[in-house]
Amino acid sequence: MKYKLLTIALLFCSSLFAQESADYNQKQSKESLAYHEARTKISVPPYGIVKVRAKIAKITSDTENLKLSAKEYLSLSLKEKFTYCMIHAEDYDQNCDPVLPVIDEEKKIMASLENPFPEFAWSERQTAFLNKNRDSVMALVKASVLRSKRMGLNYKLAINEINGWEMIPFIIQTFKADHKDLDLLTLLMKLMINNNYAPFMQSETHRKLYGNEANDRSYIKFNKANEDLMLSRANDFYLKMKKG
Repeated sequence: MKYKLLTIALLFCSSLFAQESADYNQKQSKESLAYHEARTKISVPPYGIVKVRAKIAKITSDTENLKLSAKEYLSLSLKEKFTYCMIHAEDYDQNCDPVLPVIDEEKKIMASLENPFPEFAWSERQTAFLNKNRDSVMALVKASVLRSKRMGLNYKLAINEINGWEMIPFIIQTFKADHKDLDLLTLLMKLMINNNYAPFMQSETHRKLYGNEANDRSYIKFNKANEDLMLSRANDFYLKMKKG
């Protein structure tokens, strides 16, 4: 019964979003629509992907969550659990407030990352796995990004979840490849916030994006000055953390 109610709720929320999104998209440029699609795209790890997808397809539940049984979950290797986390969020997280694209999104550095799993979120055991195996997670993310030449939204959220500040040089390197994925700059800010880095926490940028009058849709303009400032602050933060 609960599973049926979950399905009805999802369909209702999806319908509301579809109606508002269709109207909103009429105001968007092709460039903004394409950027938003790229911004919300996940990376699919190759590690045991066929096996993991087969297990996910067999999940059945009459609860509000969609989880593998403990036995099935524990049967996965570390790499397979990583793949499972990256393509499937277990906990239902209902939110009927639609998150609509931002006009001229490709020209803005956003305060927050999007959710790659609409209506769902990583469960406690999934975030515990990521944090317990943070070194392996960083290595797997890096290897996957080097192969695909892009860092999906799920990888960015995983790095933020494990406070992977050690990846800052790699994040900067990935951004500089084409200077187009502005969420990599958002991720750098998130890592500075996670570690309460004073030069950023006391900055005008932080006030605009995370101050009392800010919200999840707050942004600053993407330009050369803001890019250089962001990369410089992140690099200084990394060097400080590395020194201990």
